Amino acid sequence: MRVLRGRAADPERDFERTRELAARVAEAGESALRAWRPHRQVAFGRRDARSDGYDRAREAARERGYVPLEREVGGRAVAYTGTTVAFALARPADDRSGIRDRYAEATDRLRAALSDLGVDAREGEPADSFCPGTHSLQADGKIAGLAQRVRQDVALVAGVVVVADRDEVAAVLDPVYDALGVPFDPASVGSVAAAGGPSDADATVDALIDAFAPDDYRVDRSRET
Repeated sequence: MRVLRGRAADPERDFERTRELAARVAEAGESALRAWRPHRQVAFGRRDARSDGYDRAREAARERGYVPLEREVGGRAVAYTGTTVAFALARPADDRSGIRDRYAEATDRLRAALSDLGVDAREGEPADSFCPGTHSLQADGKIAGLAQRVRQDVALVAGVVVVADRDEVAAVLDPVYDALGVPFDPASVGSVAAAGGPSDADATVDALIDAFAPDDYRVDRSRET
């Protein structure tokens, strides 16, 4: 397995790097994992883009110093503060079968990564959480969420982990979700640090790689900027 660390020079190029990872997996048939700290941004889902309040939500993100972007995987808006960690696991796939199994495996591995960080997370999320969904983990608030997309002979399971900035995440998502007309409770946001783990984002990246990558992986380090 190929493992990528680090981020590109800007948010747009950073998004493209994950698309390139998936395309390479589809072409070469070799699984790949990416774990990194995205730039400061709010990533909107396709449902958000269809909302009447989408433009106001994007402006709310900009006013608070976040770049608004639209992602291909996932549901509602997610905020990345610069210490929030994202990961994406791409595997060859012949068809759309196996979605449930991939979610179950990813959930188990994500729980194992959080456990290694000293966090006893459980499945589920509080009411009115950010990016609400059925594949989330919580511990004193929502810490992590998973999404999946299957296309072009590749299955991509992606996730986000709030490491330390729970208050900052809540502060930007509150007006964003208000503009979108989506219920959101700022108190529902959790973090690794608030649940007893480290506030070091690199420690979370390391834990994710240990949980999701086999022993025979090779690392491709991109320069962090």
